[in-house]
Amino acid sequence: MNETLTAYFQLFVEQFKNFLNYFIDEVTFNTTPWYINYFWWLIILSLVVWGLEILFPWRKNQGIFRKDFWLDTFYMFFNYYLFKLMIFFAFSCVIEKILADMVGGLDKLVIYDTSQLHPIIQLLVFFVLIDFVGWATHILLHRVNFLWRFHKVHHSAEELGFAAHFRMHWMENVIYTPTKFIAMMLIGNFDPQHAFIVYYISIAIGHLNHSNIGLSYGPLKYIINNPKMHIWHHSYELPKNRKYGINFGQSLSIWDYFFGTAHVPSDGRDIRLGFKNVENFPNTFIQQVTYGFSKKLK
Repeated sequence: MNETLTAYFQLFVEQFKNFLNYFIDEVTFNTTPWYINYFWWLIILSLVVWGLEILFPWRKNQGIFRKDFWLDTFYMFFNYYLFKLMIFFAFSCVIEKILADMVGGLDKLVIYDTSQLHPIIQLLVFFVLIDFVGWATHILLHRVNFLWRFHKVHHSAEELGFAAHFRMHWMENVIYTPTKFIAMMLIGNFDPQHAFIVYYISIAIGHLNHSNIGLSYGPLKYIINNPKMHIWHHSYELPKNRKYGINFGQSLSIWDYFFGTAHVPSDGRDIRLGFKNVENFPNTFIQQVTYGFSKKLK
């Protein structure tokens, strides 16, 4: 038992170092291949979408530096770098190893191996499956009171912009990642670059969904999530028969239309955002990331 625990601890330390080195390589443009660089992709994408917000603002009365702009920008780097760098990436690798040891190899969990499919089909299967799992998990964040406590941080944004995409309690990483990881295991061996491509696409769509740009994509709005749909997900006032929320889609909107959780009565440009008593919600990073654990919360 002690030897096993020691091996897991050594794996944790090793993966911590690996991710730290990878992060340094990203910042210094030394990743191989060069385009697998989440750090600079995130920065470039954010600047592009922010530039579009400045040039083509949808909500004209919203400032370039909207309310909580810098707080959300910090969240963007905290959730996708500092938090993962400090513990989560290494922790996930240890959990993966423990699970593999328990079942005798992760390949035993595969329901359908997509590795024999055409690469484009593999990519589409991976993208659709991961997005569906994200949609279903998102609903749980709204319906389960304990999970909603953490998700409220994301909905505390009273003005939306690209960086509001990343305003989330660190517990959401703990919740989302295992569900998506399990989905990845179920479809067997897939090209690791697919994860990279899906990650890029998901971030781009998420940035646009939260941006101050009035897009809806025409007929594609029934398939791809968009700002004019997603803003209603952040609405202060919800329909009486939808008390747990609406429009839960992340990259794809098709799940909401198919399962009846879609609600887009108008373009939603000037609706109030947040939730009841949002004005009293903690407004600093430390207060927000510790929010949700108090037993006194209603």
